[in-house]
Amino acid sequence: MDSICEQNHQTNVLLVTISIQGHLNPILRLGNTLVSKGLNITLAANDYVPKNRPSVPNTIGGVQLQLFSDGLPIEYNRQGNMEHFMDMLGEFGPVNLLALIQSHPRKFSCIIYTPLVPWAADVAAEIGVPSAMLWIQACTVYQIYDRFYNQLDEFPSQSNQNLCVKLPGLPVFVPEELPSFVLPSNKFRMFDNILNEMFHNMHKVQWVLGNSFMEIEKDVIASVNEAGRKFLPVGPIVPPILLGMEGDVDLDNYQSGEESICIEWLNKQEPSSVVYISFGTLLFLSQKQIESIAIGLKHNKRPFLWVIRPTENQNTSELDILEEIKDQGLIVSWSPQTSVLSHPSVGCFLSHCGWNSLLESIAAGVPLIACPEWTDQPTNAKLVTDVWGVGVKLKKSSEGSISGDEVERCVEEIMSGPRSTEFKKNAAELKLAACRALTDGGSSENNIQMFINEIIASSSSNSIQD
Repeated sequence: MDSICEQNHQTNVLLVTISIQGHLNPILRLGNTLVSKGLNITLAANDYVPKNRPSVPNTIGGVQLQLFSDGLPIEYNRQGNMEHFMDMLGEFGPVNLLALIQSHPRKFSCIIYTPLVPWAADVAAEIGVPSAMLWIQACTVYQIYDRFYNQLDEFPSQSNQNLCVKLPGLPVFVPEELPSFVLPSNKFRMFDNILNEMFHNMHKVQWVLGNSFMEIEKDVIASVNEAGRKFLPVGPIVPPILLGMEGDVDLDNYQSGEESICIEWLNKQEPSSVVYISFGTLLFLSQKQIESIAIGLKHNKRPFLWVIRPTENQNTSELDILEEIKDQGLIVSWSPQTSVLSHPSVGCFLSHCGWNSLLESIAAGVPLIACPEWTDQPTNAKLVTDVWGVGVKLKKSSEGSISGDEVERCVEEIMSGPRSTEFKKNAAELKLAACRALTDGGSSENNIQMFINEIIASSSSNSIQD
């Protein structure tokens, strides 16, 4: 046992990601899991100034943090000019990451990277070490993209926009349930180009580590592996507190927020009574969407905790409906989502169904109301409603808008409708499965250990050859 521990402590792994919260948090949590197994972990991300957090720590948990230049000034608005940012990152990122590696005192045994920096696999090959991609969405979405970009199946096109899709290991998808990037209506060509390049170059990657777990995507994970990919689910990669485990290393911990206000308010509410509403860090609700949700909340009269992040020049204080419901719930600009979802007063989560938020809800055992907008969210919503049975989906008009009546209907269906007991039961079962996956002998825990063993074996082999 001592020799195994010694081997682990001599193993250095580099994580590479983009400085966006939805990418940083999963790979940081994975890094701290690897630290707990005795590995030395360094996280490299592009240099930037986080909003509301003027300084970035040198270590987060047990992970060393280093920054490399993406070729832009630190204060540049990257999310507001995403296409230019990604172009610059693709040009300057590989060179500056390589310089960081060459100046590092330790030799790395493996590079693990997130999807928007696929060139990290080329850097790994240049220094002669294996690479792994941390896939931060569902394996279901991975399978769809793999089949689409490698042209293995027929998908909706301009000439056949209503085509339904049946892929190995998956149920039938109608077009509006597919990721938006594979549809002919997709206007985000930048992401399309990145995904196309990525899935044409997966042969460069030795492992795909999935932020999922076998028990919720068994058939599609088996299908992906049968096709020759080495897809290892190692999740759910969520804050440990949601799984009843110790450790708390999220970047959110370095954000000033309204944590005490939210928790103090939740403490005063009845068990399973609160509707929690949040649409993540990248989506902003229009004034019309805010009004519709507010009307639905007003009509059902249930307490709510609502995160509203106003867009630039949007003054939500002008909305009379928010004033009308202010005593019914709590409206904040930021919430400690981990603490909120694990609070006993929360009864359901109205969400955009981003994968990170969805996994957090599963780990907390909270039923969902799905309101997807784009990218992988429509596919995740189908898993919520049709595969796992842990929630309902808001029906939108042909113009894509939602109504107050529809919000009211969905809240009542989850909280007190004929299937409410079923939703809660299914959510509780998934929570238990998530916990088991990451405990000793669990499916994800075994995959993590297998991955570590293979890194060490590969590193030993390279040392002998050297």
